This record gives sequence, C-alpha cells and structure tokens, in this order.
Amino acid sequence: MKPKSFKNKSKKNKEPSAPEHEGPIRVRTPKNNQLIGVILQRYGAARMLVKCTDGKERNCRIPGALRRKLWVREGYIVLIEPWELDNDKGNVIFQYNPTAVQWLRKRGFLDKLDEDL
Repeated sequence: MKPKSFKNKSKKNKEPSAPEHEGPIRVRTPKNNQLIGVILQRYGAARMLVKCTDGKERNCRIPGALRRKLWVREGYIVLIEPWELDNDKGNVIFQYNPTAVQWLRKRGFLDKLDEDL
C-alpha cells in the first residue's frame, strides 16, 4: 500500500474572494511638503529618478524600512518627501495602486504630471 498524501487538497477549487466595494476607501494625499511623482528611471540600489508635480526631477531612494515592502517600476505613481537640506533628492514613502491613481486623476492631483509627460 502507498502511504497517504498529506497535501491540502482544499486549495484546488478556491477562488479569490471579490472585494465588497469598488474603489479605495481612503487614498493617501500629499501633506505638508510631500509630493506626488512618477518614476522615470530606475538606477538600482533602491534609487530612482522621479518627476514630481512641482516640475522638478529628483533623485529619490526607498528608505531602509520600506525596501522589502515597496517594489516599484518605471511609470509607477509614488508619494515622495523631499529632503530638507538638498531639495533635489527625496524619499519614496508610498506607492499608489491603479484604482488610487484613477481616483487621483479624477480629483486633479495628477494634472501637472500629465501635462509634462
């Protein structure tokens, strides 16, 4: 007799549950000196070139606490916080999902980015 397999067979026919509502409940908007930007180019080592809503291109980085949580690519919309000492650099602190980007476009937060691109 063959030994019985102990694999969990209940995972086979499960479908992912659909969200109860459409669209995000809350979308994080820029506060104080935070800006929204789009990633233009990845440099490697958690650094990238970001075009911001104020018209500047900043060399941004993902801080150590978020390095394993944020996986970004070119074209993603992110929330950045410019450095106080060197305004040409900044930290990426949040990444928007596609439904949040639609919400931001509808409310006019990304108008300055769309004009430049």
